[in-house]
Amino acid sequence: VQLVESGGGLVQPGGSLRLSCAASGFTFKSYVMSWYRQAPGKERELVANIGTAGYSTNYADSVKGRFTISRDNAKNTVYLQMNSLKPEDTAVYYCYRNNYWGQGTQVIVSS
Repeated sequence: VQLVESGGGLVQPGGSLRLSCAASGFTFKSYVMSWYRQAPGKERELVANIGTAGYSTNYADSVKGRFTISRDNAKNTVYLQMNSLKPEDTAVYYCYRNNYWGQGTQVIVSS
């Protein structure tokens, strides 16, 4: 199993980023996929998850209305579209599949 995140970076408050997680080594379409994040000095927290077909999604209250999780089962990829970013969204963002983590991608929201 391999999960490889990309798309992080430095963005100004109010800006947008799209994270991608390319998955391999398993039957991607059979698994719920999730995005977590960990800010400095804080515990890792669930940001969003998405069901196998992409119709069922859940979000942390802190990102509802701003972030959108989606997946492309043909490309074995899960995405996190992040809009209206705030400084408190600064964290390392991780892709997760049951028992497996990606290496993370850093998001910094700062002016």
